[in-house]
Amino acid sequence: MSDQIAKGLEFEKKAEKKLSGWGLFGSKYEDAGDLFEKAANCYKLAKSWDQAGAVYVKLAQCHLKASGDSKHEAASAYADAGHAYKKTNTKGVHCLPRAIIKFVHGKWEAQHVCKILQGPASIVIVTRFCGLVDVKMFRVLEIAELYEQEQNLEQAIAYYDKAADLFQGEEVTTSANQCKQKIAQFSAQLEQYQKAIEIFEEVARQSLNSNLLKYGVRGHLLNAGICQLCKGDVVAITNALERYQELDPTFSGTREYRLLADLAAALDEEDVVKFTDAVKEFDSMTKLDEWKTTLLLRVKLLLKAKEDEEDDLT
Repeated sequence: MSDQIAKGLEFEKKAEKKLSGWGLFGSKYEDAGDLFEKAANCYKLAKSWDQAGAVYVKLAQCHLKASGDSKHEAASAYADAGHAYKKTNTKGVHCLPRAIIKFVHGKWEAQHVCKILQGPASIVIVTRFCGLVDVKMFRVLEIAELYEQEQNLEQAIAYYDKAADLFQGEEVTTSANQCKQKIAQFSAQLEQYQKAIEIFEEVARQSLNSNLLKYGVRGHLLNAGICQLCKGDVVAITNALERYQELDPTFSGTREYRLLADLAAALDEEDVVKFTDAVKEFDSMTKLDEWKTTLLLRVKLLLKAKEDEEDDLT
């Protein structure tokens, strides 16, 4: 790796020397750009992401100053810088939006932007604006995703909330709901169950009005119900199940409803075995994801603690 860093430093030094010299019709920027690109590749091989990111920024600046239309190449370099920085810190949130704001001007095709940025944020936003990209949305969503990767849930919630508001303001309901679901999931992980419940129920209500989204309603209600179980309030979960049936009359015929009803009964009876059997039966047909499994384990431990407490009393 040290050899690659040494090669990268040599290429970078040659590029800087090229820039300080004289060139014809912008050729020095093209020559320096080639050297910067070689330097960046060396740093990437050495996994020296900060150095790679810094050199990609220099490469982008060379593309901007070179003769001819090199805006696409400049944007690609800025995006490469952002992805390199994301390996180590949050500088990437500044470079990725720059790849759009400086060079799009409403002229790029959506598929080109998606190809450069490569991520859910780009797909969600670009498919909505098809070239007229709202940079603020990019930036906020990228920051939210970075905090999520770092497991900084409080900050992730704050930025997903901002992103949801921006999407809602542009009436991009699907993307707004995706952000809200992230907020609900992280809130539940932080044991903010009531907040999570309210968000999941809100998303379920909104989804009922869309032929495209209504098939996900039972999943949202299941998530809300699991959060209700985490609160350990049997009356609350029973009342919630009644509300969910009123909200969506088809819900009572689903496996999701049956699971919640069985778990509520097990919680009421303080029966750990019954609780475990209900979860296993559902999981054998529909695999529970890690988030649901984690929350259900919390409920099981709560139930087990109550059972042990009663055993101690007797």
